[in-house]
Amino acid sequence: MQKEKIILAYSGGLDTSIILSWLKENYNCDVIAVCCNAGQREDYEAIEKKAYATGASKAYILDIQEEFVKDFIWPTLKAGAIYENDYLLGTSMARPLMAKKLVEIAEAEDAYIIAHGCTGKGNDQVRFESTIKALNPAIRIIAPWRTWNMESREDLIEYATSHNIPIAQTAEKIYSRDENIWHISHEGGNLENPWNEHKDDIHILSVPVEQAPDTPTLVEIGFEQGIPVTVNGEKLSDVQILESLNTMGSANGVGTIDIIENRLVGMKSRGVYETPGGTILYKAHSALEKLILDRDTMQYKNIVAQKYAQLVYDGLWYTPVREAIAAFVNTTQQDVTGTVKMKLYKGSAIPVASKSPYSLYSEEYATFSKDEVYNQSDAEGFINLFSLPLKIRAMQKQQQSGEQKGSHTLEKKILKGGDFIR
Repeated sequence: MQKEKIILAYSGGLDTSIILSWLKENYNCDVIAVCCNAGQREDYEAIEKKAYATGASKAYILDIQEEFVKDFIWPTLKAGAIYENDYLLGTSMARPLMAKKLVEIAEAEDAYIIAHGCTGKGNDQVRFESTIKALNPAIRIIAPWRTWNMESREDLIEYATSHNIPIAQTAEKIYSRDENIWHISHEGGNLENPWNEHKDDIHILSVPVEQAPDTPTLVEIGFEQGIPVTVNGEKLSDVQILESLNTMGSANGVGTIDIIENRLVGMKSRGVYETPGGTILYKAHSALEKLILDRDTMQYKNIVAQKYAQLVYDGLWYTPVREAIAAFVNTTQQDVTGTVKMKLYKGSAIPVASKSPYSLYSEEYATFSKDEVYNQSDAEGFINLFSLPLKIRAMQKQQQSGEQKGSHTLEKKILKGGDFIR
C-alpha cells in the first residue's frame, strides 16, 4: 500500500529540518520537501541534499523570484502599502506565493496534506493556511508547532542533536530570520526584551549607519505606470532592479528599522528589518506620485493603502477586497511615469529631484516671481466662498450668546459681500 504524501514547506533551517524528521516518525508517510527561492542567499544544492539526508522522499527547489517581484512586490509598492507606518511587508508578501506553490506541488503529486513550520504565535501560520484554503479547500494542514510537545527553539536544538540532524543555530545565537530579495527580518534572542538595543552584528544586508560612507550616493530611478524599470538610465529586469538598489542601499545603511508591531494573533512583537532597496523604491515612488497625482486622488489612495497593507499583513492576498483595491491602485498609476533622483546618505534615502511628462506641477503658476497666468485678486472671492460656513457659524454663536449687538446688520453685510468684509 502506498504511503500518504505530505508536502512540507522546507527551508533547511532549524524548524523545518526537525519537522521533516518528526513527520516521518509520527505519521509514517512520504515527505516531499518544497523549498522556494524568493531571493534568500542560500546554497540550494546543499538544502536539497540535506532534505534527502533527513528523510525526504522527493525535494523541489523552486525559483520564484521573478514572480515574487512582478506579481506581489510591485503591486504592493504601487499601492504604497506600509503596515503600521513602518513595515514594508517583506515576509507578508512572500507567504501567499509560497503557499500557492505548495498547493501546485500538492496537486501535481496527488497529495492532500501540507505541513509548515510556522509557530502558533505568529502571523505566518495564518498567511499560509488562508492562502491554501482559498486555493484548494480540500487540502489538510499539519502545523507541528501547534501539536507537538516541543515548546522552544532550545527544545528543537536538543531534538536535532539527539537525531543527528545538522543545524546552524546554537543557544547563544538564536535569532529567527526570514530573508528574501526584498528584505531580511530578525526576531527572538535578545530582541525579546524591548529595552535591549539590537547589536550591530545582527546586520546581514546593510551596514550600521555609523559605518556608512561620508559621501552620499546619487541614483536615478525610472518608473512606468508606477513600476520601476530603470536604474541610472539602464533598463533592467525586475530582479536586477532590486539587486542593484539593494547593493546601493546596503552600502549606505539604508532601510534598517527596529520596531514593535501588532501581530494578527493579538500580541505585540519586536523585529529588526533590513529593506535597503525597498526603502529606496518606496521613497522614490511616493515622490513621483506627489508630482503627478491630484490632491483628492492622493488622499483617498493613502486611505486604501492602509487597508491594503493590513490585508497583505493578515495573509488575505487572494480576497475580493484586495483585488478590488489593486484595480483602483492600477487606475491611479496610469500616469505615474517619470524619473526620481535619490540621495543615499547615512541611513537615509532622500528624493532630491523628480520629473515626469505627466507632472501637474507648473512653474508658471507656482513661481514667486512675476507671472502672466495667475490673477491674485481671484483669491479673494474664492476665500469668501470657502470660508462662508465658518462665518455663518460664527454669526449663529454671536446671536445665541447675545454678545454682539446689531448682529442682524452684521449678517446682512456678510451675506451681501459689502464693504465690511473687505
